[in-house]
Amino acid sequence: MTESGATAIVVVGGGAMGSAAAWHLASRGHDVILLERFGPGHTNGASHGASRNFNITYDSQPYLDLLVDALPLWRELERETGSQLLDQVGLVTHGEGPSLSGTRDALHAAGFDAELMPAHEASRRWRGIRFSSEALFTPQAGRLNADASVAALQRAAQAHGADVRHNVQVRRIEALDDDRVRVFTDGETITAARAVITVGAWTSKLLGGIVPLPELVVTQEQPAHFAVSDDAASWPGFNHRPGSHEGWWPSAVYGMLTPGQGVKAGWHGVGPVTDPDDRSFRSEPVQLELLQRYAREWLPGVDSERFTEISCTYTTTPDSDFVLDRVGPVIVGAGFSGHGFKFTPVVGRILADLALGDADAHPAFSLARFR
Repeated sequence: MTESGATAIVVVGGGAMGSAAAWHLASRGHDVILLERFGPGHTNGASHGASRNFNITYDSQPYLDLLVDALPLWRELERETGSQLLDQVGLVTHGEGPSLSGTRDALHAAGFDAELMPAHEASRRWRGIRFSSEALFTPQAGRLNADASVAALQRAAQAHGADVRHNVQVRRIEALDDDRVRVFTDGETITAARAVITVGAWTSKLLGGIVPLPELVVTQEQPAHFAVSDDAASWPGFNHRPGSHEGWWPSAVYGMLTPGQGVKAGWHGVGPVTDPDDRSFRSEPVQLELLQRYAREWLPGVDSERFTEISCTYTTTPDSDFVLDRVGPVIVGAGFSGHGFKFTPVVGRILADLALGDADAHPAFSLARFR
């Protein structure tokens, strides 16, 4: 058994959130061990790939507060690691649903820019996308490089002294008391003061019976990169909400240009339920056919017949809000419900605060809301 000392903190799960937590903890001078089951750059979870929308189109105060802190933290990480991670190409939201003017007003109140425009103006500016209703443009939004972000977070954590270990699978967690926890791997048992658990789709498997988790539904999501057919078109990120005449849509659509790979588009959170240890990595045929139809009808700047499939997981809570909480020596970050990546550096800070006792869980993200 390895006794890591009363001040050591083990972070289990080296995707985006765990790597961010390790960065924040190590930068505060703590002894940190980050354990990741897979190798660098793996494609088994939710943190891989070259693009994620940095979508700021929220009107809920807890998320607006997170966004206000997330943007400067992304820039801090870039400066610290010499990386370019966030490209603020903007994002446009359109389609039916709640009034976009209310979202615009909430964004303005939080200090963000947001512009409402009629469909004809949006079509003139972004001819690769078809618009049939007014659109909300947020210029401070943009695109994050997911793979580069995880790598940068781990480099930053290591620069502050964190011990980052890949290809180490954690089999079991045992809480001894409020200040001691054992982490069992295939090769050793580590005793530490805290364990921060950020294992995405494997959360229920690892923490079931230890932490009173809500139901976490794991789905295999299958977006695709469509080949660009209009090289002169400019591409913001986009969110498209279905209207009553789009009854064939499984869900809303999100997307963005991924440089060198095409325009990414996908349904949100409606993939088949899956076991993360037994995934097919293949698209559900009906949803893929519908995604091609969407590209054909709504993305005139792409070729709907030329595409590359992508596979990732969502881990979704009953209310689609995150779980960021502490139970004894165990801190859990889970249930990011397909919209967490943009918040990565601030989620890492929150997990670090919880581990160090510097803050209590926010009611919107606490486990208590499920009791």
